[in-house]
Amino acid sequence: MIGEKEITTEHYKKFTEILGKENIPVEIESPFDFIHNANEGINVGVILNFSRYFNLSKELVAQFLDISEPTLYRWFKANKNLERNFSVKLFEIVDLFIYGEEVFGNRDIFFKWLGLPNQAMGGMEPKELIDIPGGVSKIKDLLGRIEHGVYS
Repeated sequence: MIGEKEITTEHYKKFTEILGKENIPVEIESPFDFIHNANEGINVGVILNFSRYFNLSKELVAQFLDISEPTLYRWFKANKNLERNFSVKLFEIVDLFIYGEEVFGNRDIFFKWLGLPNQAMGGMEPKELIDIPGGVSKIKDLLGRIEHGVYS
């Protein structure tokens, strides 16, 4: 039987692979390590790795981060380090997407679910919550309910 520790380790190993080990200064073993890494300074290149891995447009990534597309392009051009809050937000989104794939067992099904109105979210589409404060955690809570069969 696979223990929770092995599942968590694999989850964060995938997280690091997606963003690029060279971009993650502190090993990730829990969500608290998101903050430690963000404090170290994360290069904007992690956004490219994220968008490529999940096949997302830069427009959609900018929307998820609650910034304009021109701002995102300026960041790429300047090859800057992300501000701490943007780093943490990106880490939370990556974590959410990995978890969604794990729960649904398939990226395409998870992405389809993100775009469907959901009664448990007041009829909103889960993806509408990604860019608002606390939205990612609300989506993760719902995924946890789905994973454990208590979805209503």
